[in-house]
Amino acid sequence: MGTLKLFRPTPKAVTPELTLHDVPFELASHEVPFFLCDTPAGFPSPAQDDMQEPIDLGAWLVEHPAASYIMRVDGQSMSGAGINDGDLIVVNRAKKPRAGAIVVALVHGDRTLKRLRFVDGRHWLVPEAEGFADILVDEHVEIWGVVVGVARKMA
Repeated sequence: MGTLKLFRPTPKAVTPELTLHDVPFELASHEVPFFLCDTPAGFPSPAQDDMQEPIDLGAWLVEHPAASYIMRVDGQSMSGAGINDGDLIVVNRAKKPRAGAIVVALVHGDRTLKRLRFVDGRHWLVPEAEGFADILVDEHVEIWGVVVGVARKMA
């Protein structure tokens, strides 16, 4: 059984910017009204007055601010998982990567976004779209962080 290397850069470390692009952000508090009721995506239902306390999306998405990053996705290899070109992903470096998680990994020093799989005693980075190859997790691969959220503007 192989082991996963976790990339933990020192403050002087330089992270390559190839597949994903860092998006600078501050965790400012922006509370948004929150409705307790679900919003049906099928048949309409009568409107309800189930307004709750406002929710802070930054705090909701980012569990460990000191170990979290937002990155912009460049490419379509994860479109089958609902992550598209131009989307923003929230990456938690404190979360332990597990099989089935979507991770940011360094492959020969280049960043990539893939699903972590464990097959026949080996870890693989697996794309969620046709036309992209699986990548065996070996000594040239380091798991950089676990994706915990995705954001995109719709309009």
